[in-house]
Amino acid sequence: MGSASSKQVLSPELPEDERYFGLENFGNTCYANSVLQALFFCKPFRQKILAYAASHLPPNASKPPEENLLTCLAELFQQINSQKKKTGCISPRQLLNYIRANHYLFKNSIQHQDAHEFLSYILNEITEIVAKEKQNTTTGGNTSSLGNIIYSNGLSNGTTAKATAGLGATGRVPSLGQLQAAAAASNNNSSSGPPTTWIQDTFLGHWVNEIQCLDANPLPRTKQTFTELQLDIKDNCSITSCLKRFSFTEMLEGDDKFACSNCGGSLQEARRRTRLVSLPPVLCLHLKRFIYTDSGQLKKVMSRVNFPTELKLWNTTEDCPNADDRYELFSCIVHSGGYLHHGHYYSLVKSSGHWLVFDDNDVTSITQDELQRVFGGGDGVNGAGGGGTGGHLDHGYILMYQRVEV
Repeated sequence: MGSASSKQVLSPELPEDERYFGLENFGNTCYANSVLQALFFCKPFRQKILAYAASHLPPNASKPPEENLLTCLAELFQQINSQKKKTGCISPRQLLNYIRANHYLFKNSIQHQDAHEFLSYILNEITEIVAKEKQNTTTGGNTSSLGNIIYSNGLSNGTTAKATAGLGATGRVPSLGQLQAAAAASNNNSSSGPPTTWIQDTFLGHWVNEIQCLDANPLPRTKQTFTELQLDIKDNCSITSCLKRFSFTEMLEGDDKFACSNCGGSLQEARRRTRLVSLPPVLCLHLKRFIYTDSGQLKKVMSRVNFPTELKLWNTTEDCPNADDRYELFSCIVHSGGYLHHGHYYSLVKSSGHWLVFDDNDVTSITQDELQRVFGGGDGVNGAGGGGTGGHLDHGYILMYQRVEV
């Protein structure tokens, strides 16, 4: 959908105080542009970034702050937000140059990257920066890096390895929730560690594994964190069915019997299920479009997945404080093409009740009905190597919902 020149075709009903700017693609950077647009139109996130820019990047500062990912992102958001024109195109070159220079995964400008891994990297890195600044402000000391816990030799540790299992399409960049789990494991589940940041306050939720031994009382729940729910998908399914599969009740029997601590550690039949115990203000759903086959090939699941513009999560625990919250879809990051490494990314974004397509340089308005074209289609799982299986090749990949305040 991209083009060499910038194109803006917007509804005249869009508010004058909002800015709708495309982002230049300068070498397979659509994966980054799609994520940056989704984050810019995530209002709680944008407000925090612009507040950071106002306090850390004053125009008349005698000494500029040390460059990091957060300062680069703040400069980009500030640049977009301060434009006099309503539409246009801006280059994120400074931000992406910094990322390429400081993270091995994104150095290669020829290789196609995964938008989910990029989103995880952005949230992880900002969390580390904010946590360090917060710790230094309150104590004058240093705080351990969540990222260092993962990328240090501790990666070989069993508990850390479990925390990083089942990541993105290629399993290289852990999510913030997985980093939190690894940090807790490395601290032996102590209450110490990096301070809570506004990133966690915005995106972090919790789910629990509940195990009921059929011969004993319920066992203590195992609590986990998430910044996005990773959902398995099947042929012609919906977000509702994906969430049901996420919370499917599983029987542990036969060779899978559970070693029950209430029964002296003996193997017992048990019932296990997953439930959400707290919901974040911004809910990210990652549809697992890319899977590894038994032969080790990476394939794209082409199945149609219907997703609603309004969502209520039913699979919560009885003590979930925000179980009745309603969410509205404000962004959908789309993968177009038959294969992860030969495709294209763009974002669909909702602003003031109107839907727009942000496709690199281009920004165009669409109707809500046109969202259905990225539900997907085709015949199941596509083979690796290039080309398509027919049907639709544009598929919703990452969905972002925001809690509706009442």
